[in-house]
Amino acid sequence: MSSSSNLVSMKKAVQQLRFEASIPRVKVSQAAVDLQQFCLQNALQDPLLTGVSSSTNPFRPQKVCSFL
Repeated sequence: MSSSSNLVSMKKAVQQLRFEASIPRVKVSQAAVDLQQFCLQNALQDPLLTGVSSSTNPFRPQKVCSFL
């Protein structure tokens, strides 16, 4: 029983490794160029770079309303 379950798990491992080996790879240098281009193209829409206007900022301090 143990050897058959071990064989099944080994076949699954081999199948997974074959699947991972078939995935096309991208060179790190090409991935870095692509990432840099993406960042430059989307820099104007990035709120961490451009900031958020105070009127649309959901995290701005709330005004306190008090009755005198």
